[in-house]
Amino acid sequence: MDQENKKNRREVFKIIESQKINGMNIPFYIVDVFAEKKYAGNQLAVFLGADTLSSEQMQKIAREINFAESTFITKLKPENSVAEIRIFTPEHEMKFAGHPIIGTSWVLMNKIFENQPEKIALSVPIGEIPIHQSGDLVWLQAAQPQFLDTFLAEDFLSFSNLKSVDFDDEFPIQEVTTGSAFVIVPIKNKKALENLILDKVKMNEWLHGHCKTNHRALYFYCLEETKLSSRMLYIEDNQIKEDAATGSASTCLQAFLLKYHSAEIQIVNHQGDFINRSSQIYFDGKLTENHFDIKIGGKTQFIAKGEWEV
Repeated sequence: MDQENKKNRREVFKIIESQKINGMNIPFYIVDVFAEKKYAGNQLAVFLGADTLSSEQMQKIAREINFAESTFITKLKPENSVAEIRIFTPEHEMKFAGHPIIGTSWVLMNKIFENQPEKIALSVPIGEIPIHQSGDLVWLQAAQPQFLDTFLAEDFLSFSNLKSVDFDDEFPIQEVTTGSAFVIVPIKNKKALENLILDKVKMNEWLHGHCKTNHRALYFYCLEETKLSSRMLYIEDNQIKEDAATGSASTCLQAFLLKYHSAEIQIVNHQGDFINRSSQIYFDGKLTENHFDIKIGGKTQFIAKGEWEV
């Protein structure tokens, strides 16, 4: 590492230590995650030195920046390449989310830790997540999945413009979780995926009536030959919102495909195409004797850094 980079990293740590004393400013970074180029993928704000912030302050900051998620680094052990983080949407705290973990890890490995480690560990509410960087891809290893209830395609006819022929009936519709739960919905082709329309009120009623966890979201996907495309839709602020790239949903989808499609999978999941935030989420998974080896990876693009006045 050149001397200028080392100097920059030392300055960041000085700011963090100073913040602990005066409680004024904390450094932050903005990155695009699962992005092959800038201004694509899913935006993320990463706040350092957040151990002095209350949960209420973190929530207000996440609401102010208004990205899908923001992360707050509450404990940092550079000598062990370990960090503890909390993840907030504009509305609530998450136990696990993929793009915040990938993006935060990239910031730590490439902007903060002086030794630029290839492997680190991030602690989140569901446990410790192993991370490694290979070239320009950062990979996380997901927890073992849980396969929850299955549903009928007819359920979705009541709150979407989908027809019975649009569903890929080779696969079930099922809620899956690796920390955050998603209802995985297989669609036959990309055209049906692109033209998807949902009724907010009826969708919200269905989600509250059928999902097993407090995290309620739909993950539609289609697998045409070797092209995997997906859309993640959920309700927040009384609106239907769409995520540009959803790492946690991708770990659930990878588990789903390992169980129902192939015991080994290496493929790129394309998300965000229909909202002009093209994202590529790399899958590398294997199912062996009921053990799921689930890894997702992605590229991260540096956008900006600054100081946040608390």
